[in-house]
Amino acid sequence: MPIPRAIEAADRHAIGRFLTRRWGTATIMLDARAIDAAALPGFIACAAGPDQSGDDDGIAGLATLLDDDIQTEIVTLDAVSPGAGLGTALIELAAQRARALGLQRLLTRTTNDNLDALRFYQRRGFRLYRLTPGAIDREREADPAIARIGRHGIPLRDEITLIRPLDDE
Repeated sequence: MPIPRAIEAADRHAIGRFLTRRWGTATIMLDARAIDAAALPGFIACAAGPDQSGDDDGIAGLATLLDDDIQTEIVTLDAVSPGAGLGTALIELAAQRARALGLQRLLTRTTNDNLDALRFYQRRGFRLYRLTPGAIDREREADPAIARIGRHGIPLRDEITLIRPLDDE
């Protein structure tokens, strides 16, 4: 498994390409704000050689993070080869960083169709925190390219927020 490290300025271009390939864009909508995830702090793991998509940026895993007064939000989390432990390692680095900044919790969001993410995060200490009905429907009004049907044939409509407290670890 590649060893994750903090994102550096020299990584930004490759991160932008990686996010565009994986997410369709490097711009992530959070609470009606457009966030350039490629410009955020976080952690990256680079593989030797091309990734499984055949691109040559060599990114095997990436977590981009956004801080506020009480928490670090995981804006994007990607592991090119799921099941190898890289996603978990990236989350643990995010938790260490948040604790070092004196923050109280990690927060992440996913969509109602992303059953794999819901399972993944809950197995790593996250708890369901908030359901925002219609959040994706509202984002689709601003960006009609957002799919109506998501994973497993589930209509893509809602956002689910999960939190992991850091003070009891």
